[in-house]
Amino acid sequence: MKVKGFYTSAPSILSVGEEFTLKFKVLTEPHPVGWGCYVKPPTLNGLFNLSPRGIKYLDNVYDGDIEDVVIEIEGRKIKFSNYSGVFFGDKRRFGRVQGLRFNEPGIKFIRLIHPETGIETYSNPIIVEENPKYRIYWGDLHSQTFFSDGLRCPEELYTFAKEEAFLDFFSVSDHSEWITNRQWDYFCSVANDFNEQGKFATLIAEEWTDHKAGHRNIYYPDNTGRILRAGIDNIDTVYSVARKYGALVIPHHSANKIMGVNWNLSYDPQVEVLVEIYSVWGSSELGADEGNTRPIKAMGGEQKGQHVIDALNMGYRFGFVGGGDIHDGRPGDELHNMQEQPDDYKNLYRQGITAVKVKNIGRKDIFNALYQRKCYATSNIKPILNFSINDVESGSILVNARKLHFEISGVSEVLFDRIVVMSDGKIYKSFNIKKNQFKIEFEQNYCGEQYFYVRVEREDGEIAWLSPIFMEV
Repeated sequence: MKVKGFYTSAPSILSVGEEFTLKFKVLTEPHPVGWGCYVKPPTLNGLFNLSPRGIKYLDNVYDGDIEDVVIEIEGRKIKFSNYSGVFFGDKRRFGRVQGLRFNEPGIKFIRLIHPETGIETYSNPIIVEENPKYRIYWGDLHSQTFFSDGLRCPEELYTFAKEEAFLDFFSVSDHSEWITNRQWDYFCSVANDFNEQGKFATLIAEEWTDHKAGHRNIYYPDNTGRILRAGIDNIDTVYSVARKYGALVIPHHSANKIMGVNWNLSYDPQVEVLVEIYSVWGSSELGADEGNTRPIKAMGGEQKGQHVIDALNMGYRFGFVGGGDIHDGRPGDELHNMQEQPDDYKNLYRQGITAVKVKNIGRKDIFNALYQRKCYATSNIKPILNFSINDVESGSILVNARKLHFEISGVSEVLFDRIVVMSDGKIYKSFNIKKNQFKIEFEQNYCGEQYFYVRVEREDGEIAWLSPIFMEV
């Protein structure tokens, strides 16, 4: 095996002088690791690394000899060689560089260099401020285990999300129809075991798998919830239980012909305040004939009238989240399109993740921010993005405005390409941006529009979607 690159993560927002840890892993070619009996999960070559559908657990972390990696931070160069694995006896090369800090405010990047090959990688952007108003935390809210049609057990997925994908929050949301009541208790217990205030947040979650009304994930705010199964519990029961528990109901892959959502059949504005606009299946934002560069191709492809933009035009008020909907045991860093089976996996894309703007990391903090739509979706990238109209932030409601002052800003380690403002199903404004930092401001008269949202496109083809601002008169 050879070194192929780095996968790295740093906090998106820091205060001046605040200590932080840079996390990275040294990458190699993805390869099956096999499986074994008489092993205690979580582990690498676990019991549940092969699916009856032919999915194999793949690993892509280098475990060979390696000279010091050079970490460049604000002109200083640090040599790093103190690697550690995730599991007992794990020789894979994971790096955790502790005690770093920035002493001046500004936009920062950290560069990692492999001297032998010249391979280098920049971290996600970091904004350093005197007194940050909020932090940005990153997570994946959607995954399956071997209990249904995925790989690996819940403990292994939570471990991967935290220790290998470097996520801040995560949910196992498996198909509840294949889970017994006792197994549901176990799922809740594992989520609670991994939840750690101030460090890593988990949500109790499940997927209600109905092909008529459309798949929904249910997320509970506390340490338990009720299991709901399609065929036994209809969509009205889902909404009723969600209201009782104060839960969130999130439709996903809405534009798919087989698994999608018929927006005319059901919608509850009290509990359905978010939609998963993007996952490994692709983007449900709008149709391929309307400029969608990642339309759903698998499972019968797209169904017109079921895109997110159709729901918004019907008056549904959704914020945007990105999800994995992963089945390969790698939440936050999946490798679906490298699988040989199932055949349809060749039509999948890079997974999505969700950015949440909140002061602290914790279960209640993440849940409440999601409920308030203080979030945006990306295709597993971590740009720092902001969108407001008249100082009203993305995800909020703007009331009685006559003049609209738009502000859109962003920073990324990769150059941006295009910034698109969408309104009422059409492009409202579009800006070509060939920079890795931008700030756009403009004014328009209000002309009765229902909503505005922003799609951000990078030069490498990756995308982000900022939650809408909804208009009221």
